[in-house]
Amino acid sequence: MLEALLYPEAIAVIGASKSPGKVGFAVLDNLIKAGYQGKIIPVNPTTDEILGLPCYKDVREAGVRIDHSIIVVPGKAVMAALEASVAAGAKAVTVITAGFKEVGHDGAVLERQLADFCRSHGVRMLGPNCLGLINTENHMNASFAVQMPKPGSISVMSQSGALCTAILDWSEGRGVGLAKLLSIGNKADLCETDLLECLSEDPQTRVVAAYLESIAEGPEFIRIAEAASAKKPVVILKAGTTAAGGKAASSHTGSLAGADIAYGAAFKRAGIVRADDFESLFDYATAFATQPLPKGNRVCVITNAGGPGIMAADAVENLGMRLEPLTPAVADSIRSQLAPAASVLNPVDVLGDAPPEKYAMALREVLEDDKVDAVVVILTPQAMSDPPATAEAIIAATRNNPVKPVLVCFMGGSIVMTARRKLVDAGVPDYTSPERAVAALKAMVDYAAWRNRPPRIVTRFPVNRHRVERVLARQARSGRKEMGEVEAKEILRAYDFSVLPGGLARTADEAVAMAERSGYPVAMKIVSPDILHKSDMGGVKLNLSKASEVQDAFDLMMLRIGRAAPHADLRGVYVEKMCKPGREVILGMHRDPQFGPMLMFGLGGIFVEVMKDVSFYLAPLTEGEAMQMLKNTRSYALLRGARGQAGVDLDAIAGALQRISQLVTDFPQIEEMDINPFIVGEVGTRPVVADARMILSETE
Repeated sequence: MLEALLYPEAIAVIGASKSPGKVGFAVLDNLIKAGYQGKIIPVNPTTDEILGLPCYKDVREAGVRIDHSIIVVPGKAVMAALEASVAAGAKAVTVITAGFKEVGHDGAVLERQLADFCRSHGVRMLGPNCLGLINTENHMNASFAVQMPKPGSISVMSQSGALCTAILDWSEGRGVGLAKLLSIGNKADLCETDLLECLSEDPQTRVVAAYLESIAEGPEFIRIAEAASAKKPVVILKAGTTAAGGKAASSHTGSLAGADIAYGAAFKRAGIVRADDFESLFDYATAFATQPLPKGNRVCVITNAGGPGIMAADAVENLGMRLEPLTPAVADSIRSQLAPAASVLNPVDVLGDAPPEKYAMALREVLEDDKVDAVVVILTPQAMSDPPATAEAIIAATRNNPVKPVLVCFMGGSIVMTARRKLVDAGVPDYTSPERAVAALKAMVDYAAWRNRPPRIVTRFPVNRHRVERVLARQARSGRKEMGEVEAKEILRAYDFSVLPGGLARTADEAVAMAERSGYPVAMKIVSPDILHKSDMGGVKLNLSKASEVQDAFDLMMLRIGRAAPHADLRGVYVEKMCKPGREVILGMHRDPQFGPMLMFGLGGIFVEVMKDVSFYLAPLTEGEAMQMLKNTRSYALLRGARGQAGVDLDAIAGALQRISQLVTDFPQIEEMDINPFIVGEVGTRPVVADARMILSETE
């Protein structure tokens, strides 16, 4: 729980200053003004007193055992301050001083020395290069921020100190309290994983909100985040992903699997609610902190204006939630209490002149409807409106039914400002637009669904691992990372993928013999470790139906490719029986350096090349997660069957994804792979690997 960091009985401020405007002054001043009740020990060798407190030249002279040391001295003096702090008993240190790894090699070396010293002495360090931390429960403002938030149930950790100050200003402006705020800085020791584990156990924290630019130790983060999300919502704004995603990759999967995709897959696995921007980070956090989780995705909208009601209805449907009619009894009851022109469809339009009591009546009735899981209430300020009284009526109505979330949108500016503050003070989240309110509700619906998901059970299939080990060992001896179709298909056969009859032919006569054994018609593909995209080089011929066609295709292919790529190692052609027509899909894997193997699924052809209609998920994969990968693509309707076309065997695709998941988990040396195309037919038919390739990690 990081007791010494968050609940110290004695704090030293090493580098405390008498000069306003200095960081050492601000930290000490904030501790005093916030009302921290523990012992505060300023340390500065040039003075005997600061802000009415006795000041010491060395922390060890105070004669007090400290728990937490805040260090704000120049960079070269930090190590000495750290050593003195530990000698005085500190079990936690916050290094606010900047000038470490963010400025170059020398700073990075010094930062590692600080971290190594802390680890060797069992001390936890926040920072360096951070704003500090705040704990409203014990009135501890150990930062150089200007504002001290009021107590609340949202805890924040941020890799950006500047964003911490923006969060504090938002908190004050909106009247939303915080439990804890921690600036991570360079995270030389304490990182987001440590703090997330701590906050997940904190009774004062109902929601964790975070701004992160990078994540250390991806698998460990996923493990801790999944455990944290099972206890309380974790909302993360992740920045700084686009540059890392720019690395070129040779496979379809690798070229599509940027860093942002990897973070998205990791967050999905761990149940993390991802925010796209600063506004949504706290839109979501506020909803989670103040409202119960919805039992489902059925939403009712109450409004006094048609246009905003339609905006909300569009947002509900666009985000995959449902806007169902009210039960007849509830609809009749509301209709009997409103003017004849009012609508009791969903949205419920109480009309522009609706007084507060009409809003309260409609809200109470809707909350009792078994067909409603959540409510969005909208008010536009009109001449007859009374926003403050309406806010009070809504607050009173929500107290009677605390099991369904109610999110409010009072649209406008100065006219509704007092009402909005009343709502926030009462714990009813208010948003400036219907779309923002609905987006927050969607985050709650998705998180509730994750919390209620079935236990993760990863199926293990009987496979021939020894066969794969032999192929990989043979490939390693060749010294080549790129594994062609012949070897890739041999590996896939070992994991019970269906591969049509065929094999490698080095001469035209061998090609004809292979075609005769496989059965016509056949496909012919060039085999060369130097040619990755065969069709671009004219290295693919399909539907060859007799020996003369096979002979001619072999001779022409070897001649043309030999001229186009004179230095390529042409090992022959792969002759294979043509498979029956079916839907072409692509299955792939890219091993992310941070989070491990990510599986990819998408339709073949233009869907992956141009539309990039693909989905990713981290291995290992459950049956339900494999099926969800299919559902997450826009082309899922085509697979299921649409407009008279028969659907394909979705279970077979999901099973294939699970087998790939097992393969790449069993053999971490497989860096990337594509099965493209994977030909899938109707239910009951067995899908076929038409082409495949793999890329292995560098060998020693």
